[in-house]
Amino acid sequence: KKGDAMLIRQIERFLRETGMPGTRFGRLAAHDPRFVGDLRNGRTPRPETAARIEDFMNRYLEGKHAD
Repeated sequence: KKGDAMLIRQIERFLRETGMPGTRFGRLAAHDPRFVGDLRNGRTPRPETAARIEDFMNRYLEGKHAD
């Protein structure tokens, strides 16, 4: 689905910008170290999960840029 493709693109950009490994991202954002790999392989997150992931990225980046 379109929203899923957009989410994985956002996550991939976040990982590039922060240098964070996908497994660490998954652990921090979804409590699942396989989350990013699963998304890359076609996993579709529930809307609540996708919202939580976006919130995590936004809060993380806000914290990074507050320095």
